[in-house]
Amino acid sequence: MRKTLVIAVLAALALAGCEEDEPEVTERIRAIKTYTVSLHASGRSRKFPGVVEATDTSSLSFEVSGNVTKVLVDTGDRVVAGQELAVLDAEPYKLDVQTAEADLGSARAGFKEKSLELERQKTLFAKKWVSQAALDQAEASFETAKNDVEIAQSKLSRVRRDLGKTVLRAPFDAIVAARSVDPFVEINRGEPLFEIFAEGALQIALSIPETVIEQINLGLPATVVLPSIGSCDCSAVVSEIGSSAGAANAFPVKATLLQPPASVRPGMTAEAEFLLGGEDSVANFLIPIAALAAANQSGQTLGLSSHVYVFDAANSVVQERPVKVRAGTGRYVEVYDGLQPGEVIAAAGVSFLSDGLKVKLLNE
Repeated sequence: MRKTLVIAVLAALALAGCEEDEPEVTERIRAIKTYTVSLHASGRSRKFPGVVEATDTSSLSFEVSGNVTKVLVDTGDRVVAGQELAVLDAEPYKLDVQTAEADLGSARAGFKEKSLELERQKTLFAKKWVSQAALDQAEASFETAKNDVEIAQSKLSRVRRDLGKTVLRAPFDAIVAARSVDPFVEINRGEPLFEIFAEGALQIALSIPETVIEQINLGLPATVVLPSIGSCDCSAVVSEIGSSAGAANAFPVKATLLQPPASVRPGMTAEAEFLLGGEDSVANFLIPIAALAAANQSGQTLGLSSHVYVFDAANSVVQERPVKVRAGTGRYVEVYDGLQPGEVIAAAGVSFLSDGLKVKLLNE
């Protein structure tokens, strides 16, 4: 009897459990990474290797000779305009200044004496007490004494200037790129001691073949890759174009870097990519290779139809869209048919998408 009652209770509980509502299944909405289509250019891209160099550079040296007593900066130091870089022994130049000052004093005394003598001779000549020859002699002596004063004054100015040149200063805010001087070394006038370049003012030196140079113009933008520092969203514009070809019939071209990262230094290798126009060029777009169907992500389907998934913001779904592509650059392919500027496409995980699938943006 008790066993029968237990079985009946268990059966009732099982029946009650079956009558409970099943848990509601929440619809899973896939989040997608997107890419906004923008008009990239008309024409074909070309890449050219180059080297980063400073726009404003200077080789510094003393304008006088002497013994170096102090070297105050080293390679890699940042300096400001007017900052002392090195100092020469100034004692010989101070002595030269003292000698020149004494010579000027003597010349001025002689000039004063000859000036008084000339006035005296003029007075005597007016009274006819001296001859014309005596007056002419006094005037000649006066002019000679006057010239002596001017010469002594010029010499004093020169030696004072030389004394001031015993301190080498930075002409502008810069970074010391190289130092080739040490203390207690005798150096000659004009001997290069420091190489400096203005911080942040950098450009890329390129060699453009003669077959392309006609398509390069001042202000033409370029995308820059710097292999030594990894990923770099750098850009540049053409600032100089050489008028004559050099080695291999290539023309020298300079492209100024726009807001380069602090890690960029002169001497680094670079690659500049230009989009060059042509008569048969058409409007095109660059999109990530990952935005294409998996079968076409090799980027080799030149001129063939592929498809992408365009995000429909009004309905929060993706729509399959056929596009025509050809080889692009790096991780991008060029689309020349099927997309419009401003459209948003799925940029990754397209193999998991289908036409009409409800999605949300990754950052929502």
